[in-house]
Amino acid sequence: MAQNTPKRKIKDSVFTNLFQDKKYLLRLYHALHPEDNDVTEDDIKDVTIKHILVDADYNDIGFSVGSRLVILVESQSTWTFNIIIRALMYLIQTYHDFFKRTKQNLYSSKKVNMPKPELYMIFTGEKPKNPPDIISLSKDFFDGENIAIDAKVKVLYQENENNIIGQYIIFCKVYNEQRKKYGQTKKAVTETIRICKDRNVLKDYLENKEQEVVDIMMTLFDEEQVLEAYAKNIDDNATLREAKNTAVRMIMDKEPLEKIARYVPALSMDELKKLEIEHKGSVIKSV
Repeated sequence: MAQNTPKRKIKDSVFTNLFQDKKYLLRLYHALHPEDNDVTEDDIKDVTIKHILVDADYNDIGFSVGSRLVILVESQSTWTFNIIIRALMYLIQTYHDFFKRTKQNLYSSKKVNMPKPELYMIFTGEKPKNPPDIISLSKDFFDGENIAIDAKVKVLYQENENNIIGQYIIFCKVYNEQRKKYGQTKKAVTETIRICKDRNVLKDYLENKEQEVVDIMMTLFDEEQVLEAYAKNIDDNATLREAKNTAVRMIMDKEPLEKIARYVPALSMDELKKLEIEHKGSVIKSV
């Protein structure tokens, strides 16, 4: 039976915490659409998915502007083309919720009204060589073939102190530098906050929610340690399975248990004897 991967119980991060405040969410929208000066906080509606399908997954940010636009934004520190697949899943669920909320019948002959989608990835990690500005389902997964459905995610990775997206990217880069210096410690977090405030990067947010940011990032440290321990356990289990497979092959070849124990130190003599009994039809007695 496949083992279940542990999931974070708290999806919260500095990114999601920052944009829970409509003041900053409006700045995010204006960074994406600087030409649209008339939009206010009242025009923005949160449509972030709290769970999706049976996987209990979450997207980072989803919001609609009036009834004409739905925007899904994901923050990633690891480069992956698979973001396009996740974005499609989030978009489908977001539209499902929209049609349900607006009481539109998909089985009616009348064409439904639906907001235009925009998909973005804010990339905060080490950039690959010549990163694309757009990830496309048809181009990046099907070599540009004309497929039944296509989707495109715009990739944002430019540091820019003049807009909130660029400031968030700077915050992440500063944090990565401080983490290399101080490890997974509170010092790395507090230094990140100090440096960013001095550079006027997310300054008002960090001044108003400094302790909350520290708590969030320290919680994520703890979660990373849990995930690392889980990964090590998987590796240990794989090593144990390989050791047992090797021991069984040697038992089937009628090798003495004392010799097998020298070749497979991961297994105790009692464990080897148990394996010998389980395969007694093909073994000789131990010396």
